[in-house]
Amino acid sequence: MPLWKIAYRSIQFRKVSSILTAISMSLGVAIIVTVLVIHGVLSDSFNKGAQGYDLIIAGKGSPLNVVLNTVFYLGDPVGGVPESYLKMFRKGQYSHLIEEAIPVSIGHHFRGATIVGTSPEFFSKLKYFGDKTYIFADGENFRSGADYTAVIGSRAAKKAGLKVGDEFIPEAAQGAETETHHEPFKVVGILNPTGTPNDTAIFVNIDGFYEMHAHHDEPAGHNHDGREHAEEPRKYSVILLMTKQNVVKPEGTGIDPNAPDFDPSKMLAERSYVNIDAMQLPQLLDKTTDVQAVSPVREIAELLSSIVGNIQMVLIFLAVLVVIVAGIGMMTAIYNSMSERKQEIAVMRALGARRLTVMSIILLESILLSLGGGFLGVLLGHLIIGGISPWISEYTGIIVRSWNFQWTETILIPGLILLASLVGFLPALVAYKQDVAASLTP
Repeated sequence: MPLWKIAYRSIQFRKVSSILTAISMSLGVAIIVTVLVIHGVLSDSFNKGAQGYDLIIAGKGSPLNVVLNTVFYLGDPVGGVPESYLKMFRKGQYSHLIEEAIPVSIGHHFRGATIVGTSPEFFSKLKYFGDKTYIFADGENFRSGADYTAVIGSRAAKKAGLKVGDEFIPEAAQGAETETHHEPFKVVGILNPTGTPNDTAIFVNIDGFYEMHAHHDEPAGHNHDGREHAEEPRKYSVILLMTKQNVVKPEGTGIDPNAPDFDPSKMLAERSYVNIDAMQLPQLLDKTTDVQAVSPVREIAELLSSIVGNIQMVLIFLAVLVVIVAGIGMMTAIYNSMSERKQEIAVMRALGARRLTVMSIILLESILLSLGGGFLGVLLGHLIIGGISPWISEYTGIIVRSWNFQWTETILIPGLILLASLVGFLPALVAYKQDVAASLTP
């Protein structure tokens, strides 16, 4: 009979203690799997979610808050960006560096979904997850000039109960309708699921977004008295920039913003082009303007490494401790059973089994228990992920599925075999040294 079958029969003989040992092992493994998969999916989504653009132009403030508000629609904008910057990036002194400049304004809600004002280029020019284009499950992108039109993310459409052709009026705060005289927004398109926070947002034409605010901010009856009103300059929440990869620098002053004698006031007075590349743009804007250029990829990487990464390591450390404690419990259970198995081992030795054979059976028993608990833990971990995925999607807009797999999970198998070998060594050593004559003596 193969040695692993003998070890398996021994486990069956002590069924209750073996099941409890495997379950305690599986709990630690389930925690490790859950942390690895969720962290992996979130990290991948965070890193890829902002790859459709290179820089976020925002008011002065926390760069991390800018990214969280712009990419994940969390919190409030740090400040406004005047419309003059949009013109500057599109046709002004920095236009030679910019492939596309897209305005974004965030504010208001509708049935829990964030309202995002933007231009049609958001869906026609930007990509998500690196190289994926936005596809419409129904309808189409809104067009410039069609002010009161909206495109809705897949989850927001279900949550708000909206479909193409429906109309709605945004709410100033969740649950309270805005008193307004403007037209309702009409849904012209619904996006395919993307697995990004955009699934949870409602996008409206940027012109309609500001007309809504203009009407809302006017005193009652103000737009019915026949007078013309001076339109206030717009301020966007942010401007998204796609920079050019290969830039031919224009003729200009050759100003280096990193030079010791750099004088921002002179550059602004001359209103001239600057011989810089896109990598220098954040430093230049920071020194010469009242806005900042934030790299979402850099901020997200710092967030993941400094905060999320540390939390992951703490959770994995605690889970490893659970596995180690379970391993020690398994060692104790097998060791305590050795006194009951003295005659069994002695009979095996008397029938010709060598010391190493007996030792191997004990080690195999430990390994089978560890692997059984490990596979049960992997299954349990993915079931837990499937159970909490709706909650994660609800609060982050990121879809985590029970069948998501991380390659780091494969490390668990050799790790469990190593742990089983270590915890099984002491009982196996006891079996190895057992005196056959003494064990067979009544």
